[in-house]
Amino acid sequence: MPIWTNTEAKLEISKLKSSGQKVVFTNGCFDILHKGHTTYLQSASKLGNTLIIGLNSDESVNSLKGPGRPINNETDRAKVLLSLDFVDAVVIFNEETPQELIRELLPNVLVKGGDYNKNEIAGSSDVEANGGEVKILPFLKGYSTTNILQKQSGKGLTEEDSVG
Repeated sequence: MPIWTNTEAKLEISKLKSSGQKVVFTNGCFDILHKGHTTYLQSASKLGNTLIIGLNSDESVNSLKGPGRPINNETDRAKVLLSLDFVDAVVIFNEETPQELIRELLPNVLVKGGDYNKNEIAGSSDVEANGGEVKILPFLKGYSTTNILQKQSGKGLTEEDSVG
């Protein structure tokens, strides 16, 4: 179960697709892996044969989430994700969104969690223009990294519907 570079991911996904495999792609920070994440990822994996995760780099997480984040570095986060039986590979990206990565990889299925509209999902138009599909899966209510960190710091829960 590898951590791929963008180039490796493009080559491997091309091989998988030409052998008839349905490639599913999702992305996120996955800073502190919790039940909301694993439930979401397991559901995503059932939409195809191979689940690839685009993982925000440490720099990207810090830019998105602010000082003190990520809690776990990108290599550790990737290794934890790869320990899950239903995750096949991880690609680390530096941008705030995986737009360019998705445009390069063009998975069969692009999955995102939450209450997005398809047009708000980075890479959705590229995937659909290439004959792929975009799926939006529900979050597991009450689970989010932000909630875990706030609970730990005594600030309480404020983002019940997010798994950020």
